[in-house]
Amino acid sequence: MQESEVYDAIGDDGFQSLINAFYQQIPNDDILGPMYPADDLQGAEDSLRNFLIYRFGGPQTYLDERGHPRLRIRHAPFPVDQRARDRWVLLMNNAFDKVELNADAVVVMKAFFEQVATFLMNR
Repeated sequence: MQESEVYDAIGDDGFQSLINAFYQQIPNDDILGPMYPADDLQGAEDSLRNFLIYRFGGPQTYLDERGHPRLRIRHAPFPVDQRARDRWVLLMNNAFDKVELNADAVVVMKAFFEQVATFLMNR
């Protein structure tokens, strides 16, 4: 499966379920929790979901609302070290375990998350 085919395989509902399962873990996480805005966790969730939908072949709502992703710049204020990177990947993998998605789509998404999480390390 190509990255651009993931959206067609899991749709809005698949992304909604995955990202919701991920964000349910954030408030109680000692490493990642402090990096997320407690008063706008829903905004962070919406942003990630819309980015992933766009990135994996869906509607370009993210671009319309936020412009170019500029991932490194947007993450620069946060201390993304090896521990934070690994925890983010762990929580996302936990989220994958909680939802049922197309297996081929999961393989593609997990590879993307591993690569981008490493790319975003800044410490």
